Amino acid sequence: MAEENKVILHGTWGSLFVKRVELALKIKGIPYEYVEEDLSNKSPQLLKYNPVLKKVPVLVHNGKPVSESLVILEYIDETWKTGPRILPEDPYERAIVRFWANYIDQHLIASTAKLWKSSGEEQEKAQEEVLEKIRIVEEGNPEIHGNELGLLQILLVTTFGSHKAYEEVLGVKILVPENTPLLYSCVTSLNELTLVKQICSPHDMLVSKLKIYRQNALKSTTR
Repeated sequence: MAEENKVILHGTWGSLFVKRVELALKIKGIPYEYVEEDLSNKSPQLLKYNPVLKKVPVLVHNGKPVSESLVILEYIDETWKTGPRILPEDPYERAIVRFWANYIDQHLIASTAKLWKSSGEEQEKAQEEVLEKIRIVEEGNPEIHGNELGLLQILLVTTFGSHKAYEEVLGVKILVPENTPLLYSCVTSLNELTLVKQICSPHDMLVSKLKIYRQNALKSTTR
């Protein structure tokens, strides 16, 4: 890779936020170097490039760091004009996509996080909340198609593409075809794309990692 256009991605293999960036880079055909970070022992480079939040993903382009996955995705789309567009050209359509992207991050994923920290009746309530948020996303995005890879599709497939692993660990359903058939079909179709398969974590490895995450999440609520 030419030094004047060097791209480095700092991440962790199980992070859905890192997977977003990996998929966007592959969609654009951008060569990059991947640096696996141990978040229990953060590297000096990560602390240097993201001193405020001290977390991944961080994209370093020509020595300049960009943090936060949604910000990074827009940066990629605006910097590399060649290849498929991640956001629409039209300002209004782009604003709508941004709205739903923020909704997914601030509401849907926030609700999903409750599943990992709860059990019993609390988890059932959290599941109902998640299913309702997913339904809202489907009803607000009737034009989602499974063979496209725009911003919302990137978010949906990296969030729900591994739903079977999540469901196995949590013991609850997250993506239900009867509840949201359009989204279920969309995610299923996206999972079959070559680019998506390239960034997917192996099921068994992900389950093992999620079991540890689940145990730690439950312990944190009992302290």
